[in-house]
Amino acid sequence: MAEPRSGRPIAASQRPTGGDKAIATGKKQYFRRKKVCRFCVDKIDDINYKDVRLLSSFISERGKITPRRISGVCTPHQKRLSEAIKQARNIALLSFAAKQ
Repeated sequence: MAEPRSGRPIAASQRPTGGDKAIATGKKQYFRRKKVCRFCVDKIDDINYKDVRLLSSFISERGKITPRRISGVCTPHQKRLSEAIKQARNIALLSFAAKQ
């Protein structure tokens, strides 16, 4: 008999990881897709600090830069992205913190 789901966290050894791994939930199986860099797919080499709409999609509600493991951006583009966000913050195109 299956155990009922509770609000308890899953042990680290049972937690699913990234990549194309099958995750069994009940009877259905689905594959988690590998995250691909949005800038590599669109072949964007120059991340412009003036493009506020693009930059704001990589900032959380609280004003923090979204990490690579969540956004799926590759290392070189993440470095350029964070530099562009910091530059936009310094000239007041983006805010440093969320409005309260």
